[in-house]
Amino acid sequence: DGDDDGANELVSEWGDAAALPKELGWTDDFEPLWHDDVATNLGGWNSEAAVGMSGARFVSLTGSVARLERAISSYFLDRASEKGYVEVSPPLVVSRTALEGTSQLPKFEDDLFKIVPESHTCNGEDAFLIPTAEVPLTNMHANQILEEADLPLSYCALTPCFRAEAGSYGRDTRGLIRTHQFYKVEMVKITTADTSDEEHHKLTRHAEECLEELRIPYKKMRLCSGDVGFSAQHCYDLEAWLPSTQEFREISSCSNTGDFQARRMALRYRPEVKAEEADAAKQQGGKKKKKKAKKPKPVLCHTINGSGLAVGRTLVAVLENYQTPEGDVVVPEVLRPYMGGLEILKKQQ
Repeated sequence: DGDDDGANELVSEWGDAAALPKELGWTDDFEPLWHDDVATNLGGWNSEAAVGMSGARFVSLTGSVARLERAISSYFLDRASEKGYVEVSPPLVVSRTALEGTSQLPKFEDDLFKIVPESHTCNGEDAFLIPTAEVPLTNMHANQILEEADLPLSYCALTPCFRAEAGSYGRDTRGLIRTHQFYKVEMVKITTADTSDEEHHKLTRHAEECLEELRIPYKKMRLCSGDVGFSAQHCYDLEAWLPSTQEFREISSCSNTGDFQARRMALRYRPEVKAEEADAAKQQGGKKKKKKAKKPKPVLCHTINGSGLAVGRTLVAVLENYQTPEGDVVVPEVLRPYMGGLEILKKQQ
């Protein structure tokens, strides 16, 4: 219970915010830079060009910073695949019906980028750019009846996400924290009602492991009823440590929506015939024609989604936590294979 984020519950904390600074030679008088200043020192920040062609809240990354963003994306996808998630390359344009299924519509239409009907429609419906890959991944099974034996289904996707951020005017206007376009690796699970809580914890743990392998200190918060998303019945937020502002900021939100989304998109599964029911059916048949066990009626699936992780905000955390007093950035060890073995991004003279 609770009315706002002030009532959220701290579940756990991981990492020591002083550990990396000690290793990287931060002195007591060193003031860590904002991530955009770190990226500028690396020659990889070009916000003016992006704003000039696209408007506010757009950013262009170049050189080693763009490469680091790509490395983070590839690492997240590989980690999800290792955990059994099937990688998907989904459409970035979806219909009104798809967004209603995952419950972004009708409530959050002002936060979406809508495509004018004269340009494109989705089977005659209004078309929108996706705000998260949760939408196409979950809708892959809309209006279907799945078999219980095939569940859970686990999917992941790296996509750009597009958000108008209509309700955030004046907030987080600097840097990569809140932009109209950002990359995210999304994880989605479709489960039975009996297994959804367990699978929700598994998915959340998968996101936590990425932060731990990157050695980014974080908090795990359980959201109260007043702060949880419109469709979610249970949600954990992971908040990463940012040295520049000395605060934790959300980097992943992992939600169990129960059967809320499944009900809206007619996503069901047929329970397996229980062994005792099958045996009973055989006994009733006796010497007569064998009686088949009656097929159970389809029931609603449960759906789970979470960021594994938000790429832009992870880039923020890496640039800030791994900066050196000399203006360089040490590449986290787990990302070095994706950077051709590069260990340090050097400050540009």
